[in-house]
Amino acid sequence: MKQPSSIVKLINKFSSLPGVGLKTAQRFAYSVIDMTEAEVNDFCDALLAVKQNVKFCAECGNFTESEVCEICDRRDKSVICVVAYPKDVLALDKSGSYKGVYHVLHGTLSPLDGRGVDDLNIKSLIGRLDGVKEVIMATNPDVEGEATAAYLARLIKPFGIKVTRLAQGISIGSDIEYADEITLERALDGRIEI
Repeated sequence: MKQPSSIVKLINKFSSLPGVGLKTAQRFAYSVIDMTEAEVNDFCDALLAVKQNVKFCAECGNFTESEVCEICDRRDKSVICVVAYPKDVLALDKSGSYKGVYHVLHGTLSPLDGRGVDDLNIKSLIGRLDGVKEVIMATNPDVEGEATAAYLARLIKPFGIKVTRLAQGISIGSDIEYADEITLERALDGRIEI
């Protein structure tokens, strides 16, 4: 049986999202069909609002709806935790143990994927180092994350700033966003100098 083209198009749109397979995309599409028109309009409004209102923080590169995010506005700026993606900020902040600010690179160094130094949010990190006592490298413990952390450590150490790496509570090859709060808290507490 051939499905109506509108359903097929919606399934294709949902399945184009990262981590959404065909069956999940079909469930999403059928859920939309079951929604009232008001619910669909609210859903569409939420999608449009995210695209129109969310931008990158002028200081750290995290998601925000204002010029500077709430974390940069209120936290201790003498410690910067460097992460690859905004989702890592959310994961680390859930632990509640970190009181400093973040810096989002928007990726890691990956020559195979064509991502180099100029493709990451590195220049603004270097511009934020005045008055900083410590920079914590919180990239994933994989080859790209380790290479990025090592590169940044070589850039930052000449400024006389302590550079640390999260402790090995996070297994190699895993992603920070999937680690639980206790593991992340221990990783932050047990960080080591690079």
